[in-house]
Amino acid sequence: MNEIAQPHDRFIKLLLSDPEKAGMLVRERLPKELSELLSHEPPELVEGSFVDEELRGHLTDRLFRMRTIHGRVALLYILIDHKSYPDQFVGFQLLKYKVEAWKQWVRENPEWKRLPAIVPFIFYHGETEWRIPTEFMALVDAEEGWRPFLLNFRFPVFDLGKVPDNQLSRHPRLRAWLIAAKYATRAGKQVWVKKYLIEVLGDAGEDFPVIMRYIVETYDNYNEPIVREIIHAVRPEEENAMMSQFAQDIIAKGKPDWLNQGHREGRKEGEAAMLLKQMRRKFGQVPDWVPVKIGAADVELIEIWSDNFVFANSVEDVFAS
Repeated sequence: MNEIAQPHDRFIKLLLSDPEKAGMLVRERLPKELSELLSHEPPELVEGSFVDEELRGHLTDRLFRMRTIHGRVALLYILIDHKSYPDQFVGFQLLKYKVEAWKQWVRENPEWKRLPAIVPFIFYHGETEWRIPTEFMALVDAEEGWRPFLLNFRFPVFDLGKVPDNQLSRHPRLRAWLIAAKYATRAGKQVWVKKYLIEVLGDAGEDFPVIMRYIVETYDNYNEPIVREIIHAVRPEEENAMMSQFAQDIIAKGKPDWLNQGHREGRKEGEAAMLLKQMRRKFGQVPDWVPVKIGAADVELIEIWSDNFVFANSVEDVFAS
């Protein structure tokens, strides 16, 4: 797994592994016509992952078993996208993972008569706004009159960047997790959001150390004085103990950036590798100058090119000013 994705992967998995928080999230963020038919039972986490191994550097997933108010079993498949820009092929990934989830369900229920409904849901906290169409047919080149005969499905997207901070969740503890995840990929706004972050972390309860660890690992613009300031404002009695623990568990491993630049270099390598892979998938063999150009760029420029890639029709479009 890509080094930069590890803290995001661990953090969001921890969030969604809590049935109470997962239930809050899906009931708030699924379309009303879906959420209003869910029972009040908490979702049951189904162990395992369907994401292709080569994509686990930027995609992770969670599968939940839920019941509707009429007693039907439904599966909720949450795909978490950690990249700084959306993946235009995510609909194809969802199709594959839905089929794998059904195959697993059939193995576990050999006497089945009808398949359970699978609701796909994207959790996205990248810096770039999600602009990818949210239906599978957007990837299919077909005659318009054929659409009624072809497979299609829509997938709701929870793009943290498009939701105002105070509307991310009605639940204080869930809101603290979502705020931390939102600004982990928005380095330019991290210092600006510090005051509000202190406010929401006051409601984090026993989750506070977990969220602070994630902040230390991922917030490039937070130095040691800022981290101490946040802890002191929320839990002054735990400041020294938490900083000591971070020193043992995180700083000793070369993170965060205020002691070592390795985290930033790892981020650059990951973004560069992903952009090159996506270009080869979309355009086929790329000219020899492309990997050289990407390898020589800094992470900010690579992210600009990654944004361009989403709507590019040629290799040259990716590098357009």
